[in-house]
Amino acid sequence: MGRYGAMYGPDFTFLGVPGCDLADVDSYAGADVVIVGAPFDGGTSYRPGARLGPAAMRQACYLPHDGSRPSLALRVDALQDLRVLDGGDVEMYSGDVERSIAALETAVYAIASAAAIPVVLGGDHTIALPDATGVAREFGFGRVSVVHFDAHEDAHRC
Repeated sequence: MGRYGAMYGPDFTFLGVPGCDLADVDSYAGADVVIVGAPFDGGTSYRPGARLGPAAMRQACYLPHDGSRPSLALRVDALQDLRVLDGGDVEMYSGDVERSIAALETAVYAIASAAAIPVVLGGDHTIALPDATGVAREFGFGRVSVVHFDAHEDAHRC
């Protein structure tokens, strides 16, 4: 699997970090973080569009895409202090859930196996299982922690 790039919209990396090819382990060997897009919305209930999330997150910043975001308060620049790469989007099709989640799990497993932290830009909630499973295959089931950001409180009931 060569670097597929963006499935929806222009092909550029997250904030201008260098790209890598998930099929070539050498291209992300030694990386601390590998970003991968999971453009999938085949599990949405009412409104599709979550598949556009990875492209939207990659282009949302109004600052130059120069691979640098220093924090004056913390006196660090995580994109410079860590080796952060972008592997592009995993090829996912909303009409083929099994194939799509298998492809994502394989990509996340490859990243975790290279001792990098996978940061997955989604997609709908369907991607949570292959994300966690890909990491667990490397580090052990029951030994995985997930940080999950959601755009809204669709599952919250008062």
